[in-house]
Order: sequence, then structure tokens, then C-alpha cells
Amino acid sequence: MSTPRLEHVNVTVSNPERAARLMEELFGWQVRWKGPARDGGHTIHVGSKEHYLALYTGRDVAYTADDFAKGRPLNHVGIEVDDLDATEVRVVAAGLKPFGHDNYDPGRRFYFLDPDGIEYEVVSYR
Repeated sequence: MSTPRLEHVNVTVSNPERAARLMEELFGWQVRWKGPARDGGHTIHVGSKEHYLALYTGRDVAYTADDFAKGRPLNHVGIEVDDLDATEVRVVAAGLKPFGHDNYDPGRRFYFLDPDGIEYEVVSYR
């Protein structure tokens, strides 16, 4: 039996184009696919050849801050990077505020909120 692996996470966002540009800018990912999605929505897949985020928005939906409340149901998305400091520089340059810096086994990390308030943990094991 092969080892299971996480292939993608589908996240609802208010603006998939903005979210995809941010992921490209911060992590060097590429748009793998974009197009129509369930219930008349729109999705963009952005990531690497091995994994990606599916960034979904519904058709004619007016999202509120409550739709993106932390832990409802997602606590955060964890992204592993080789160079934590360089990634933090890009996060700040994008106008986002890193927080929750910590260094404990097995690695260093910080967090940030995207424009929808979705939390990302950026971690390096180097």
C-alpha cells in the first residue's frame, strides 16, 4: 500500500484571483487550473506539481467577517518553506502582519492572516 499524502485543500475565499496572486507572490506557486466550480462558483488551483490550494468562491455570494472567523471550521493552513526569514520579508512586503513567532522542535514558525482573515502558519524545519 502506498503512503497517503495530502494533495490539496479547498478553501472558500472572497476573491480567488487576489488569493492566488498572494500565494504566487509569497510562495512562488503557480496557477495550475481555474474555472467553473459547484453551484455556479469559481475556483483557482494554485500550488506546486505535488500539492495545491483550491481557492473557491460562490456565485453572487456576499461573504461577511463571520464567514472567515478563526476555527470555523479551519484553524490555519500550514505551509513549509526552506527560508522562513525570506518568506516573512515577502509577507510584510505584501502588507500583511506576521505574528506568533516561535522556535520549538521541530522548527521555527510564524503566522499571518490573509485579506479574508484566513490564518496561515509558515514553518521551516531547517
